[in-house]
Amino acid sequence: MSLRKNQKTRPHSLRVAIVHDWLVGGGAELVVEQLHHLFPAAPIYTSYATPEWRKRLDNTVVTGWLQPFGKVRKFLPILRIWWFTRLNLSEYDLVISSSGAEAKGIKVPKHTLHINYCHAPTHYYWSRYDEYMKRPGFGVFDPLARLGLWLFVKPLRRWDYKAAQRPDYLIANSTHIQSDIKKYYGRDSEVVHPPVYIERFQKPARRNAKRHGFVVSGRQTPYKRFDIAVVACTKLGLPLTVIGNGPDHARLRRLAGKSITFLGKVSDKVLEEEFARAEGLIFPGLEDFGITPVEAMAAGTPVIAYRAGGALDFVKPGVTGAFFDTQNVLSLAKVLRTFKSDSYSSAAIRAYATKFSKEKFQSQVKSLTAKHLREFQSQQRKNVK
Repeated sequence: MSLRKNQKTRPHSLRVAIVHDWLVGGGAELVVEQLHHLFPAAPIYTSYATPEWRKRLDNTVVTGWLQPFGKVRKFLPILRIWWFTRLNLSEYDLVISSSGAEAKGIKVPKHTLHINYCHAPTHYYWSRYDEYMKRPGFGVFDPLARLGLWLFVKPLRRWDYKAAQRPDYLIANSTHIQSDIKKYYGRDSEVVHPPVYIERFQKPARRNAKRHGFVVSGRQTPYKRFDIAVVACTKLGLPLTVIGNGPDHARLRRLAGKSITFLGKVSDKVLEEEFARAEGLIFPGLEDFGITPVEAMAAGTPVIAYRAGGALDFVKPGVTGAFFDTQNVLSLAKVLRTFKSDSYSSAAIRAYATKFSKEKFQSQVKSLTAKHLREFQSQQRKNVK
């Protein structure tokens, strides 16, 4: 862990570390990337990192003995707990943990401020326990994963709750997660939405694309409920483009009619083009936040979302999209029948998407960090007296 020596050593300079569950790709990693831009000298401690993310984070990533386990690490929450709770973070003034699992459970000394950016209370212990028991997502190892979760969920919940009490301050990635933090951890938090790389979807050359049909995009897992969009559009004969792949892909194809087109995994260019020419993006799942629909909004595309979860923070009826109220085909079809994309202003939608830019994220995190550092240092001075 010699990377710590690379930190600035000038007197009174702030010594910062970043801690994250694992670095493999996704919205949580984009949060870490922006934290890295805010604190470029800070080492990033994590249980596992891909070569791509090591390079992307300028080789500031620090891993340990869990790294060689690779994908097997998914089976090892107890070992991840052991690793994170034994990190030596004594030389830092500020530690920011980015976590939806074990990283928030780090232990820091009294002189160190710990701020946790909470992506969600650990799904497989709390809000999605039943979903994970039905579909653990480990393929042929599902029975083993299901048995392990059933056997250990009670002590792991106790640990997770205790770990969530360790940070001095918590930041939630949406008002939905803010509510879940209060529900499961009994703690207050402040909301800072995750960074969305909106500029890639706002290229002027694509702003006049002719819009036709609808789109869904993302990893095709059962909880995302892409099946609702596929069946609704099939019944109504509406064109729907399905982007991505995943364990639910074969089932979605069986449900699809002639109006459904599957593109699989696509390039960035194709994704940008599909979003720019869609009449609307359908967002039928209950998500912690939702990076994909905000990306579609950045392209000026309205979003049709299930009225729950993170969508409540970015879908403004009549401005950026519309809601359907029940998570089923009938409810979505009712909205699709009357949905008119030309009643929305693409320019207004693109402008609204800027509220979720990476610059906005950096500004909010910087402001909150400064505020909490002042509060923390003031309290420390009082304790000394």
